[in-house]
Amino acid sequence: MYRFSKEFYRFIKHIIKNKQLLFVLIKNDFKKQYLGSYLGLVWAFIQPLTFMLVIWFVFTFGFRTAAHGDTPYFLWLTSGMIPWIFISNALSAGTNAITNNSFLVKKVAFRVSILPLIQIGSALIIHIGLVLFLMIMFLLYGFSPSLYWVQLPYFVLCSVLLILGISWMTSSIRVFIKDVGNIIGVLLQIGFWATPVFWNINRISPKHQWILKMNPAYYIVQGYRDTFINHKWFWEMPNVTIYYLGITTLFFIVGAIVFKRLRPHFGDVL
Repeated sequence: MYRFSKEFYRFIKHIIKNKQLLFVLIKNDFKKQYLGSYLGLVWAFIQPLTFMLVIWFVFTFGFRTAAHGDTPYFLWLTSGMIPWIFISNALSAGTNAITNNSFLVKKVAFRVSILPLIQIGSALIIHIGLVLFLMIMFLLYGFSPSLYWVQLPYFVLCSVLLILGISWMTSSIRVFIKDVGNIIGVLLQIGFWATPVFWNINRISPKHQWILKMNPAYYIVQGYRDTFINHKWFWEMPNVTIYYLGITTLFFIVGAIVFKRLRPHFGDVL
């Protein structure tokens, strides 16, 4: 544990020291995804917004889903989908961080462990834009800004730490086993339907809800809804918070160990 703490301290120190380089790499990666298209960066927001509108249309006019209390279904839906889209996009990109940036792996002076963080940062730009869109929607629907909005950075940080830990593990294994990328894609598909993004967890029997709450994405999705709709602080659900922080710490430590063990062999495969 002491060695891990020391390595983690070095990692944080390296990020702080090279924060300008990190921001430039995140910016370049974000631009690279949409370079050459007519609408450019607009596509970064059109795609997730279109997906949310389709889900809203299907469950509003197709399945006739009613509003949740005093909150219109569209607001309830988007407040859960926006964090899920961030988790999904960031984890998918983080898993391919090493293989998609193999030219940087072979540079001796470059710290490869920040590659997943670059992909997460790129996805975070879109996420911030979508959160601003969500805030505007709440204002247009007549809801006032709330003090609870100040806890959003906490849930963003929780998401980043979880995704970074998992991405360290998946991206390093992905170098040797290409199937990992496909496996993550399948798990994200299952996770989307298993996480109460567009359906209410209260429809499940209380004695079975704990199974769904073991999904770390539940904590983030519920956290966003508690922030915008239910007006609850994260410490008001202590059991789920302790579990999430515990599972995030576990993924973070395991991911860091796996990455460190496999890092010396990246150059031989890429």
